[in-house]
Amino acid sequence: MRVVLQRVSKASVVSDGVLTGEIGRGLILLLGVHATDTEQDIVWLVRKITQMRIFSDAGDKMNLSVQDIQGNILLVSQFTLFASTKKGNRPGFTNSAPPSVAIPLYERFRELLKASGFPHLQTGVFGADMKIELINEGPVTILLDSKNPE
Repeated sequence: MRVVLQRVSKASVVSDGVLTGEIGRGLILLLGVHATDTEQDIVWLVRKITQMRIFSDAGDKMNLSVQDIQGNILLVSQFTLFASTKKGNRPGFTNSAPPSVAIPLYERFRELLKASGFPHLQTGVFGADMKIELINEGPVTILLDSKNPE
């Protein structure tokens, strides 16, 4: 699994003209599911995301997690995170999990985030064409890959 995590002042997602998720201060997570991902990938990412200290403390140092600041999370599916650009100019998406695999893993990821202290987790619509607006604080943007835990 891959996540592009961004620290935001606010963010929202619209699908088919309908607002499906909106948050204030917190994180927007763009989640890509690989064809070989498992529950272990989910558990590692959820723990990493919820405990990552990327919010400023009183001394203006990044020492606080999204949990510490009681922030919000907006989760959006993003199969293009596994795009292959090796050949030609059109990306290939064969590494992305097909919907039959990705949807249950996405739903499980969402469940574990909620259970980790984010009962009001907001989401986009899996597989839909979505419009996302956000104000990135910092900017802080971090790429996490469960197959390459750095």
